[in-house]
Amino acid sequence: MPKQLRLNAFDMACIGHIQQGMWTHPRDRSTDYKRLGYWTSLARTLERGLFDGLFLADVVGVYDVLGNSPDAAIHNAVQVPLLDPMLVVPAMAAVTQHLGFGVTVNLTYEAPALFARRFSTLDHLTDGRIGWNIVTGYLDSAARAMGMPAQQAHDARYDAAEQFMATAYALWESSWAADAVRADRAAGIYADPARVRTISSGGIEAVHLCEPSPQRTPVLYQAGASDRGREFAARHAECIFLNPSSPQNVARLVADLRSQAAPRPLRIFVGATLILGRTEAEARDLLEDYRRHASVEGALAHAAASLGIDFDRFGMDEPISASGSNAISSNVEAMARVFGPGWTKRNLVDRFILGSRQTPLVGTPDAIADQLVAFAEETGADGFNLSRTVMPECIDSVVDLLVPALQERGAYKTAYAPGTYRQKLFGAGPLLAAPHPAAEARG
Repeated sequence: MPKQLRLNAFDMACIGHIQQGMWTHPRDRSTDYKRLGYWTSLARTLERGLFDGLFLADVVGVYDVLGNSPDAAIHNAVQVPLLDPMLVVPAMAAVTQHLGFGVTVNLTYEAPALFARRFSTLDHLTDGRIGWNIVTGYLDSAARAMGMPAQQAHDARYDAAEQFMATAYALWESSWAADAVRADRAAGIYADPARVRTISSGGIEAVHLCEPSPQRTPVLYQAGASDRGREFAARHAECIFLNPSSPQNVARLVADLRSQAAPRPLRIFVGATLILGRTEAEARDLLEDYRRHASVEGALAHAAASLGIDFDRFGMDEPISASGSNAISSNVEAMARVFGPGWTKRNLVDRFILGSRQTPLVGTPDAIADQLVAFAEETGADGFNLSRTVMPECIDSVVDLLVPALQERGAYKTAYAPGTYRQKLFGAGPLLAAPHPAAEARG
């Protein structure tokens, strides 16, 4: 029997997420992102498809590297306008019972006490179905929006994150003892002050404002693929998101991450874009239909920001220099790995099949199911983060076509396991266990 795959929907509270230009397709409904019904409908569909979670990306700046201007991003709706992803979660949780929610929040610009309260609140309101994708940022525009001249250097961002994590763990795990809440109506005592303590960490002194939530610490995601990012992920993350690359490279990263994290278990998800048709011809026709709506300018705006390279400074066949980039270093490394030294803007543009650097898998449900199973078995990955193309039909096709094909192979669950997000993912308890630093903070 093949291993059972896990699936997340990879989305963002905006119009153009990964595949730029898809919003111009006449059947796409992503411009309804401002309506709660858009999100509740998505959540119901994902739960019907037994998805493990909805992974919500986020940034707190605009993509203004291309041409030193936000114009291309604004013109093409490249992750702007953008809602706060935390605010759409309660509505989706209200119409589902099992679906998990992994929300990206940039810790660099957060006050730990308020941040910890927001996640505890969501953990309570979702009955323990919340996760946090830990990011340290990569946009200078975000730093300027927070009153800073520029973001910190790449590794310095991770160094600062270590202190933030220690403070957050202390608030979530050790401010309130497990038996602090008594809720004794007759005595008029809700909580025992002797079992609630003030946290002194990272320059703050605070009692956590929330009583212990079902998971205390949310399920922890991380997507750092650089050497420093993997070191941080191996210490803190429970689930790791890897960008798609060759099976050999993904297998190398998976092995390294598991080795560094041992003996803690990890769930590793790899990004994927799927074009599904009931026949091979239908899938190819759908790809060509979608491809007519892809935006090269939008894709360049997105790539410029994540790579930290202004492509307007280079001709189509001029070798790209990425020296001095302070963006996502693993993305910069990936370009050299894919194209070799001296890669050009033409190399990049030729890769923009659907308005992104991500090459889609195209085929019938059976063919795609076989490819996903084989990739997971070859690399050791646990599942996939599926980015959207044309909404909602891309999600509907996964639920209605791919999920049954995976189930027929024994490669996908037929029902949800009980419990919190963490329990569903790992089959253990709702709280983080030793040797994770959050468990150490609990004492």
